[in-house]
Amino acid sequence: METVTAGGHRIAYERHGEGPPLVLLHGYVGDRRMWRPQIDELSDEFTVVAWDAPGYGGSSDPPEGFALSDFADCLAAFVDALDLGRPHVLGLSFGGGLALELFSRHPALPLSLVLAAAYAGWAGSLPAEGLEERLRQALRLADLPPDRLVEELLPSMFTDSAPAELVEEFSRSMREFHPAGLRASSRAFAAADLRDVLPTVNVPTLLLYGDEDLRAPSNVPHDLHHEIPGSKLVFIPGGGHVCNIDAPERFNSEVRAFLGSALAD
Repeated sequence: METVTAGGHRIAYERHGEGPPLVLLHGYVGDRRMWRPQIDELSDEFTVVAWDAPGYGGSSDPPEGFALSDFADCLAAFVDALDLGRPHVLGLSFGGGLALELFSRHPALPLSLVLAAAYAGWAGSLPAEGLEERLRQALRLADLPPDRLVEELLPSMFTDSAPAELVEEFSRSMREFHPAGLRASSRAFAAADLRDVLPTVNVPTLLLYGDEDLRAPSNVPHDLHHEIPGSKLVFIPGGGHVCNIDAPERFNSEVRAFLGSALAD
């Protein structure tokens, strides 16, 4: 793990490999360690950089009221601090929404987008009652002991076929959560409605979803695909919400093929 100061925050990250830069953005639980299968496999062709967002892993906690725009501006400062130029940006769940917000605020920065199990923000993708329940659950989880958080949330993240050792690594990162970070990201994502951003996306975009995702409603991937011009939608058989861990070989294959075509264009 390395650290850098970006946007006034201490940001922890891992950097592996050589080649075109690929920045990985984790979800609202876990941290950079959730990307182990991608770091191990894709760093043969790409400079793979996995960050800990403010309030996660080894990064410093954000102030109260930290909005999704603040996360995105910090991410842009992070990319600049590491001199990554125009990277490919891959985000899962909350990280996918963050990637869209990054494009909205810094449209010249991402070379391409890979949005996995993504939402157009909770406000942009969930019905009002679902949004309220999701936020209540997240804020309640932030006050639980780590083992209780894992016990309550983990079953909705994976299918039974997920590799046990990878699920255990993800569980360990969940147990080390920052309550302040979980509250900040949950409130930020609950307030985010990115539907107006979708039609403006003008970089190659891949949408990746597990076909057994229990957290993203079934209309969400089709809504994003319909609204993002020229986007490609792929469902991963047997994949749950954290589809990069549920089905890492298929996930990596789709990402590698997509990035190869994006670079060729």
